[in-house]
Amino acid sequence: MSRPLRIALLGHRFMGRAHSNAWSQVSRFFDLPVHPVLQVACGRDVQALQEFAHRWGWAGIETDWRRVLERDDVDIVDIALPQHLHAEVAIAAAQAGKHVFCEKPLAMTLGEGRAMVDAAEASGIVHYVNHNYRLAPAVVLARQLIDEGRIGEIRHWRGAYQQSWLVDPAFPLNWKLRQATAYAGPQWDLNSHNVDLALHLVGDITHVSCLTRTFIPERPLEEDPARSGPVEVEDAALMMADFACGAVGSFEATRFALGRRNRHTFEIYGSKGALSWDLEDMNRLQFFSEDDPPQARGFRNLLATERIHRYAKNWWPPGHIIGYEHTFVHAVADFLTAVATGGPARPDFRDGLRVLEILEAGLRSAASGRKCAVP
Repeated sequence: MSRPLRIALLGHRFMGRAHSNAWSQVSRFFDLPVHPVLQVACGRDVQALQEFAHRWGWAGIETDWRRVLERDDVDIVDIALPQHLHAEVAIAAAQAGKHVFCEKPLAMTLGEGRAMVDAAEASGIVHYVNHNYRLAPAVVLARQLIDEGRIGEIRHWRGAYQQSWLVDPAFPLNWKLRQATAYAGPQWDLNSHNVDLALHLVGDITHVSCLTRTFIPERPLEEDPARSGPVEVEDAALMMADFACGAVGSFEATRFALGRRNRHTFEIYGSKGALSWDLEDMNRLQFFSEDDPPQARGFRNLLATERIHRYAKNWWPPGHIIGYEHTFVHAVADFLTAVATGGPARPDFRDGLRVLEILEAGLRSAASGRKCAVP
């Protein structure tokens, strides 16, 4: 019989719902040596928190995360909070001996990120940063084809993450538009996913050159719509990169791509073939091979729902697609397995820090107008 691991969830909005669903579903679909117990949900709005806990099956609630870390009946702390709150909580959780499952981006600054890595590694806990798109079966298949040499030497990466929720000038000045709570705009929020996939599929990045732009410099204040305040982060970021393997890459992140609600794509071009993936059609991987006969050469659609595709066998019969929420279930399945076996969970805090180092180099490049090395 699997042993219980007791979860504390910090945050109960969008990510809190996605994480709660994952903890609730994982044992129903994955055979694991442990099973999660939804022990306590933590937040500041007591009424909303109580309703959330009742809906999702959390046994109790707490309004102070520090009290959560003092509890003996908590094994894992799940940080589903805005990034300006990640570092303090994660460091304290690690020092309390709790395993940490943390949303992306890892932290606000490189200093915070390094402190999180140091605390996690000093404590010996399992630590994970939730770049969940790695865990779509089609992305796993892309990595497999690359490792098998099916596309040859990689020469180009083209990644984009496009949204449109800021096009309206009347949209209020929320926390994602303030430097004190977001640090940066889509370069941090969206390109963190973009860069993580590039690191995972292509390899490390050595130099970047970046351009950023803020299209609407002022917006109505959330607390007083009759007044306005300055937008303190970029609305769009375009970054070019040199990979250590010799490939070149481009990264686009924007909240102003009208008609694109949440479009996340990559294209990888090699000496023998190419790959392309789109989150909005996340079960498919497009694959081009020079080994095909000329009369039948072209991109083919690989539907990653067969039992041989990683994670797919845990869900539905072949051809029955999965969605966004399933990548969170895959993440907690891998994380629980790592906790049970003492193995690492990837991507971990060190992976998350590398993403931040590249994004920060991009911001330095945008500020200076020069190409920057990634330390």
